[in-house]
Amino acid sequence: MLEDSVDLKTITSLCKRRGFLFQSSEIYGGLASTWDYGPLGIELKNNIKASWWRNFVWSRNDIVGLDSAILMHPDVWKVSGHVENFSDPLVDCVSCRKRWREDQLESKNCPDCDGELTDVRLFNLMFETNMGPIKDENSSVYLRPETAQGIFVNFENVMKSMRLKLPFGIAQLGKAFRNEITTGNFIFRTREFEMMEIEYFVNPGEDEQTHLKWLDDFKNWYSDLGINSDNLRIREHKKTELAHYAKATSDIEYKFPWGWGEIQGIANRTDYDLQAHSKQTGQKLSYFDEKSSKHVVPYVIEPSAGVDRIFMAILLDSYHEEDVSTSDGKSDKRVVLKLSSELAPIKVAVLPLSRKDVLSNLANQIHQEIKSSGVTTGIVEYDDSQSIGKRYRRQDEIGTPICVTIDFDSIDDKCVTLRFRDTMEQIRVPMSNLTEQIRLNLKNV
Repeated sequence: MLEDSVDLKTITSLCKRRGFLFQSSEIYGGLASTWDYGPLGIELKNNIKASWWRNFVWSRNDIVGLDSAILMHPDVWKVSGHVENFSDPLVDCVSCRKRWREDQLESKNCPDCDGELTDVRLFNLMFETNMGPIKDENSSVYLRPETAQGIFVNFENVMKSMRLKLPFGIAQLGKAFRNEITTGNFIFRTREFEMMEIEYFVNPGEDEQTHLKWLDDFKNWYSDLGINSDNLRIREHKKTELAHYAKATSDIEYKFPWGWGEIQGIANRTDYDLQAHSKQTGQKLSYFDEKSSKHVVPYVIEPSAGVDRIFMAILLDSYHEEDVSTSDGKSDKRVVLKLSSELAPIKVAVLPLSRKDVLSNLANQIHQEIKSSGVTTGIVEYDDSQSIGKRYRRQDEIGTPICVTIDFDSIDDKCVTLRFRDTMEQIRVPMSNLTEQIRLNLKNV
C-alpha cells in the first residue's frame, strides 16, 4: 500500500535524522523560527536554486543576474513605501501577554486564554540595525525584507552595461529578513529566509499578458521539479489584499498538511518603484525607445518565490511510505523520497557488500571512476556500514535514485548491480558500461 500524505511531525523528524535541517543554536535551546540546513539539506536547496537559475536566467536571452547588497541606503525603504506600509496589525492579550496578528484571528478574544485584546497597532516588519560606531537616528539601516529594491535602484546600471532592450528581466537570489509576529509550521514562516526574484520590465500595456505568461512558466517549472499538479493552485488576490505597489497579484499555492499556503507570488508592480526612486533621486530610471524616440518608464512583473517554502513543498510531495515484503515473508515499511535526479542530494551511492579489502579496493576504484567521469554533477556517496538492506533503506529515505552494489562475484565477472530507488528493480551491468548505464537511468528519474 502506498501512503501519499505526510504530517509535519514526520517530515521534521526525517529532516533532523537524515541531515536535511537542524534547529539553529540547538545546543543553546534554539532560536525560534531559525533553521540550519544540514549536509543533505544544503544540497537539495542548492539544486532548487540551480534549477531556477538554469531555467530563468541561463536558458533565456532576455534575463540577466544581479547580487545586490543586503544593507542599502535607508531612504530606499522610505521611498519604496516599506517604512510606512510594510507592517502587520498587532494586538496583545491583556491576561497572558501573548501577541497576535489581528487579521489572522477568528474572534475578538485571545485564542489561548480567551482574554481581552488590546487595540490594534501597526508593527513594522523590517529589522532595524545601526551602521558605524555611534548609534543614533542617523546611523539606522535596515535588513532588506525583499531583494527587489536592489534591482530597481540598479535598473539603469544593468540596462546600460548589458545593452538591454525591452522586454528584459533582472534576476536575483538571496537572503531577506522579516520580523514576523507569528512564525511556525516548520520552515514555512521564518524571520530569515531566501528569495528567488525576477523583475521583468515591459512596455506599459503589455503587463497583463506578460503576467499570465509568467504564471504558466512557473506552473510548468514546478511540474518539472516533480510536484504533483493536484497539490498546486493559483489564487488571485482580492483588491483589499494588494500591496501598496501592486496592480494585481496571483499566488501559486501548495497544499501543505495544514492547508493551502503560498510558495510563489507573481505581482504586477506597474511603474511604482522606478517612478518613486526617480522622483526622489532626480535620476532618470527609464528606457529610451528608439522607434518612438521617447523615454518609457517600464511596468514590471515580479515573479517572487521563497526557496525555503519550495524546499518544504518538495520534501512533502516526494515523501512516500510503502508496505514491502522482507526476505522472511514479513511486512515492512519502506520510506522513500521520490525526488527527481536533478534535485536529489545524492545522485549515486556505491555500496560494497563487504568491508574486506578485496571488495573495498574495487568499490573505491569504482567510486572514484564514477565521480571523475562527469556522469553527474552531484554527490556520489560511498557507504559500507550496516547490512545492505539497511543501506538501501537509508538511500531510499534520502532520495538517492541509483545504488551500485559490488559483491564477490564482481571480482570474477566484472559486473556490478544497479538498484533503482522507485521500483527497487536490480540489474546486472558490466563495469565497462557502468557510467553510461548510470547516465541513461538518471535521465529517467
